[in-house]
Amino acid sequence: MIIRIVKMTFEPGKVNDFLIIFNESKQRIRDMEGCSHLELLNDINSPNIYFTYSYWNSENDLNNYRNSELFKNVWIKTKNLFSSKAEAWSLNQNILL
Repeated sequence: MIIRIVKMTFEPGKVNDFLIIFNESKQRIRDMEGCSHLELLNDINSPNIYFTYSYWNSENDLNNYRNSELFKNVWIKTKNLFSSKAEAWSLNQNILL
């Protein structure tokens, strides 16, 4: 399983625009093949910093999403609202037995 975390810092006056975009697209992202979880987190001290936290069955599933028309359409609208470049991490989930 791949965990994908994306940190996004928005212009303060554009947060509501982002929330509209996210709410309009979240179910379609969740419905992508290989996506088993998607949530949106907000920094408790910085109301204009958000994180998406998603689980993907494989790196291939994540890459298929990242190469999809859905991602391209959502990302072009979202990145225009940033005050700084987004940061992203793809992580393996390691379970210690």
